[in-house]
Amino acid sequence: QVQLVESGGGLVQPGGSLRLSCAASGGALSIYAAEWYRQAPGKQREYVAHTTSASTSVADSVKGRFTIFRANNSNTWYLQMNNLKPEDTAVYFCKMTAKPAAGSVTTYWGRGTQVTISS
Repeated sequence: QVQLVESGGGLVQPGGSLRLSCAASGGALSIYAAEWYRQAPGKQREYVAHTTSASTSVADSVKGRFTIFRANNSNTWYLQMNNLKPEDTAVYFCKMTAKPAAGSVTTYWGRGTQVTISS
């Protein structure tokens, strides 16, 4: 069974940094896209960043502050978040589009990790 587990969330002061990680487990996977989303209280879930073998991008709201990266052939990807602002406070979710060894292309979500930016 494919699972995604996020880690690295926490409470930091404005201007601080955090690195989130998302680890995919469940056997051999062909990962087509690895992404991050976030959901603030009372708001809809929003796109943050994605990476594929061909491209990497981040949302305008975090450009210049957040970086998504994944080691080659790794089932773990990261979201490096610098110069954090109170408006970055949210639950961060990772999302993966992948094909398990015995299965079809599927989208998977993690359960989320809380990031709180406050002084």
